[in-house]
Amino acid sequence: QHAWQSLTRAAAVRDIVDAYAGVDTAPLSAAWAAWRDASDALASARGRQGDLDRERERLAWQLADVDKLAPREGEWVELDAEHQRLANAQTLIDAAATALAAIDGADDRGSAGHGAEHEVATAIDALTQASSFDARLDEPIEALRSAEASLRDASHTLSSYLDRAELDPVRLQSLDERLSAWHGLARRHRRSPEDLPALAAQWRTELAAVDAAGDLDGLARAEAEAKARYDREAAGVSTARRAAAPKLASAVTRQIRALGMDGGRFEVALEPTGAPQSFGVESVEFRVAGHAGTQPRPIGKVASGGELSRIALSIAVVSGERGTDRRGGSAAAGAATLIFDEVDAGIGGAVAETVGRLMKQLGRDAQVLAVTHLPQVAACADRHLVVAKASERGRTTSSVGAVAGEARVAEIARMLGGEKLSSTSLAHAQEMLASGAEDVAAPRRKAR
Repeated sequence: QHAWQSLTRAAAVRDIVDAYAGVDTAPLSAAWAAWRDASDALASARGRQGDLDRERERLAWQLADVDKLAPREGEWVELDAEHQRLANAQTLIDAAATALAAIDGADDRGSAGHGAEHEVATAIDALTQASSFDARLDEPIEALRSAEASLRDASHTLSSYLDRAELDPVRLQSLDERLSAWHGLARRHRRSPEDLPALAAQWRTELAAVDAAGDLDGLARAEAEAKARYDREAAGVSTARRAAAPKLASAVTRQIRALGMDGGRFEVALEPTGAPQSFGVESVEFRVAGHAGTQPRPIGKVASGGELSRIALSIAVVSGERGTDRRGGSAAAGAATLIFDEVDAGIGGAVAETVGRLMKQLGRDAQVLAVTHLPQVAACADRHLVVAKASERGRTTSSVGAVAGEARVAEIARMLGGEKLSSTSLAHAQEMLASGAEDVAAPRRKAR
């Protein structure tokens, strides 16, 4: 019985009504979350405005300092390499001239001498003349010819290098100044020179983020737009709830009266929350009047455990008829198994038979288990389990066993007339089982 006390919890009640109304509240929850985030961002920006202004000023000053130099990505490596060349230009020229002279044998006046290229050519000529007498000289001849070609290429390359090489003190002075500026900026900001371009890009990103965070007008517009989206979603949900509430109340009222709550009235109350919530702008409460002439009150304050179970059974049946039990909003919400514990407490006769048939109806879409002492309810089940207690040697044990066939008839007869079975009670039990076996609708899952 206590499981049905979820009918007294606001979230469960709201889910039942929303499912009955066919409302998907996911967009409403998402709009609420977006509005909350936008509101938090605006409030945070307002509270941090002074800090943001100081951060913006700091970043702007640092970027202005870097922008005076305007360092390019990769520029530091290029500048350093060019400076190394110009600073050592004379050394490079002298080395190239010495190497060229060693290759082609030219002296300081340009006169040809006996350089490496000449010597290799002499060696090739000598070996070629003798190679006709021994083929093993062919391999060193080919190696020398390859060396001769390499020397010739090196000579051309060095000549071209010397033609272009020159001392450029003006350019060297410019490079000195540029590199000095790089070093000075790097020292001020405690970074290595090659990190300056990436540092400038990082500061620009941070400044853009600070500007966005401090854009109160933009944040206020975003907050207002998010609130408007929430209001639209909440209005749609409220409209659906207001339309569904009286229909659900009327249908459940008819069911509970059929289940022995004569004169009872079920009511779905929608009350303003006072402030918007993630679930909307109204709370939902189930209220019930147990008798005619009384005012409906919150269900948890007036319904007994048995009445709660019957009300829950009524809601499950009404929701099932509307097709909402599969969407997770009825008392049978998404459940593969429903268990009713003495839902028939305090009733009998035709009302008990109605309870049994309603549970059999629910068994079309879910497995229904019922704990009952009434034969009218039990006779509607497809299978029966008997729970028994026994005492032996001072110990009490409980057992659960399935009954079928004649044993099943006998158990219903025992529920009708006590431990002493008569042909009349057995016949009555057989008749009740036959009547209860009439299919409500097929296919269905079994009720127990």
